[in-house]
Amino acid sequence: MLDNHAKLVKVIASSAGIVGRKKLQKIIYIMKKLGYPFEEKYTFHFYGPYSEELSLRMEELTNLGFVSEIKEQKSNYYQYRYQVTEQGEDFLTHSPAQMPDVDEVVNQMKERSSRFLELVATMLYFEDLSKEEVEAKVQEVKKKSNYTQEDMQEAWQFIHTLSN
Repeated sequence: MLDNHAKLVKVIASSAGIVGRKKLQKIIYIMKKLGYPFEEKYTFHFYGPYSEELSLRMEELTNLGFVSEIKEQKSNYYQYRYQVTEQGEDFLTHSPAQMPDVDEVVNQMKERSSRFLELVATMLYFEDLSKEEVEAKVQEVKKKSNYTQEDMQEAWQFIHTLSN
C-alpha cells in the first residue's frame, strides 16, 4: 500500500539525507528517467520537471514520522534537509517494496548542485528531441540560468555515466 512512500524513504536513507527540495525533486525525476520504478507524474515548471505528487508524498512521510524535514536558514533563503528517522528505518524493514540498489546513483547526484541537476533533468525532459534540439530548448526555457556549452557537455557526460 505504501510502496511509493517506501521507495522515497529508501532513496533518502541510501544517501544519509538530502538537502534541498529542488534537489530531491530532480534526483527522483532523473532516477525515474533512468528506469527506476517511481510513479510520480511530472510537469515542466519554473525549475524544470516538478511533481506535485512527490511534494505531497514527502509531506505525508514527514507527517507519518518516517522522514524528518529540517528547515535551515542560509544567508538569504531557507533550505530543507530530509533525513530518515528511526521510525522510517523500521518502516523500510517491514515494507515489501522492491527497489534496485540506489546508493551509487543517488550519491553521484547528491554531490552535484541543484542548478546542475536542474539542467540534467531539463535535458532529460526533452529527450525525444535530437541533441541539438535539446540544447536549443534548454537555452529557450532556461534562458535566465545562463547555461554554457561547457555546462551542457558536462550534463551530457553525466547522463551517459548514470545510464551505464
